[in-house]
Amino acid sequence: MSSKKGHKLSKAQKVKQQKEEEEKRLQEEEEARLQAEKEEQERLERERKEKERERLELKDRECRESELSELRHLLEENHTAVTKWKAEAVENAMWERYMRCEGSPDPAVQQDINTYISLWRDDPEVSITPVLKQCSLALQLVEELEALLADVTDPQEALRYREALMNLQELIHSKHHLTAEEILKRASENTDTETGNMQTVVRDENITLCLWANLEKNPRFKGLNFEEVGFGFELPKQLAVSDIAVRILHTHYDHLTSLARMTHLKIHTISHRSLSGGDEIPAGVDLPEQGETRDNGEGKDDNETQQQRVDEEVQSIQGVEGRKSAASPQSRKTSAQTAEGRGSQIQTQMEALSAEGDLTSPSEDLTVVDSTEHVQVVDLMEYTPLGGVFYFDVFHLPPQAHHVNSWEVRQLLDTGLQVFYYPIEKLSSDDTDTMSCPPVTVSVRLPDCVVFLETPQVARWDAAGKQWRMDGITDVSYKEEEAEISFKMDAFQAFVLMQETYANFPFQSWELRPLGPDSAVFTVKGAFVDLTITIQGDQCMLLSEQEKGLSHLLGKQMSGPVLQRAMLNAGINIFVNEHTDKYVSTCGKDPLTEHAAYEQMALFASACAFSWSKWNSKCGAEHLVMQACEHHGPAPVPKDLWHLYLLGAQMSLKLEITEKSEAFSPDHYPGSELHSTFIHMFQDDMSTDGIVRTRESNYLFVNTVQNLLCATRPLMYS
Repeated sequence: MSSKKGHKLSKAQKVKQQKEEEEKRLQEEEEARLQAEKEEQERLERERKEKERERLELKDRECRESELSELRHLLEENHTAVTKWKAEAVENAMWERYMRCEGSPDPAVQQDINTYISLWRDDPEVSITPVLKQCSLALQLVEELEALLADVTDPQEALRYREALMNLQELIHSKHHLTAEEILKRASENTDTETGNMQTVVRDENITLCLWANLEKNPRFKGLNFEEVGFGFELPKQLAVSDIAVRILHTHYDHLTSLARMTHLKIHTISHRSLSGGDEIPAGVDLPEQGETRDNGEGKDDNETQQQRVDEEVQSIQGVEGRKSAASPQSRKTSAQTAEGRGSQIQTQMEALSAEGDLTSPSEDLTVVDSTEHVQVVDLMEYTPLGGVFYFDVFHLPPQAHHVNSWEVRQLLDTGLQVFYYPIEKLSSDDTDTMSCPPVTVSVRLPDCVVFLETPQVARWDAAGKQWRMDGITDVSYKEEEAEISFKMDAFQAFVLMQETYANFPFQSWELRPLGPDSAVFTVKGAFVDLTITIQGDQCMLLSEQEKGLSHLLGKQMSGPVLQRAMLNAGINIFVNEHTDKYVSTCGKDPLTEHAAYEQMALFASACAFSWSKWNSKCGAEHLVMQACEHHGPAPVPKDLWHLYLLGAQMSLKLEITEKSEAFSPDHYPGSELHSTFIHMFQDDMSTDGIVRTRESNYLFVNTVQNLLCATRPLMYS
């Protein structure tokens, strides 16, 4: 009975199992059928998209020549207008200088500037007030010479400007020595009643001079603070009992860094156009083409003569600094190493995209030092000196006057201020021990016209090597709240405060949007500071929540190049050059495609907004991706108006994906067209009023926006 029951149960299980297997088979067949249908649909969709793309590409090829021709016309029209405006501006500036009749020389005329330098060098005036006034005029001439040197293309003219520039800088430095000597000669007549020593502060808009004369030679003297300017120093006992004077001269300008750059920049390329979209980069020395050799002896002699003259001028600017360094007991051993860089030779027309770009840049002789000496030479591409130069010197106190009855008796010396060498060397070669010379301490308040994004770095001037160095500086203490930094040095030397040039890179995001006709606002969110630059015609204005250190810049209209220099000097850098990619991670974009994008963005900046996209780093080096939309008025762009656009060397298109998509896809937006240029593709989504506004944009506004974009390169460095 039980066996029959088990047999029936087994049979029922088999039927159930067969039924389940049949259902599973039918389910698998259904899934296979659905998968096949899905694959067929995907295949048909791909074929449809390919056919649609082929149709659009064929249509684009038919319109390509006309679109490129129209873009070329717009660019050339603006370029011609800007070139004419610049030429007229130069003529107007020359006429205004002539009409001022102020007696200052024209730095572009060699005879005028040489006569001015000769007359001022022979001028016996040493009183501080008139000399500072003369130095102020000389500094204006220095700025004009630097501007001329930046624009010059002829090597001979560049050499003349450089010689005049260095002569003038050396003369300014010499005049500061003469005025300090004159004050120190009368130190005993201006003693402090409490200490018996002389201390004084003189300052104007260009310099701050602090002088201290050790008249009492009190061994208990430790140091002095010039509280009104925030400078101070501490001296070891050897100096406290010596007949010395200490000078802290803070020049709000920096001639030593330019000297270092001129000294170590030995090779220049032939003039070429940079990505900045501005004028040509001048060539300092005319070199043969790559692969060409010069056998002409006369040309070689000329180049050697030019280099010799430049080297002589480099030596002359040192003055007391060079002599002081030469007597230093520290040894310095240097060797040269060439660092290769990349510049950008960029054409402004769209057809350049089909050609290979010649990306070459100056080679630079960077000083490299024997590592056994632990010398740290500053890379002036990686670091930027800020806030001017602090000259920290110790001199032999000039002989003081003695009063005998009604007579004033003074020993006259024709040697000028004599450097007091410290550390003090051994008295004789037979000495077994060197006199102990502790380091000197100096403290300064950070300049209020500079923003330090991080703890400032300190570098001292190596007069022998004509370079900034970070070694030899110890016990650095930075008080951020008090904006004060103190440190110790083995010797008295000029020093600067520095920070990393690209500390605010890479950009976290950026946006360019219109405010009205010929008006726009460019916003950059940096690694430390967010900045906003408004553009109105050819004028720019900086805005930022960071007010400390920028009060002299915020809310003031100025030209783009002037604003760029002012921001760099203030420590707020969002600008790039051919060396930036060595220090900042980039998206690695093709510079020709990138430059073409900036040209076209500038053309439409009066009516269109552009913004950062996360997909720009995912689309490859040959393509760019940004958000864009038509926008009018000063209000922020609503988030739902943004669309993504892909730009390439041959084609631009509107993308189907959004910023919230999970993955990048190059598929074009359904119903959109493909175009050879960005502006023609973008016009498909624009209103008639918006297109008219872009065509009516002033050439100066377009040029200013383009230069700003090319100077910051947000598509590359964000």
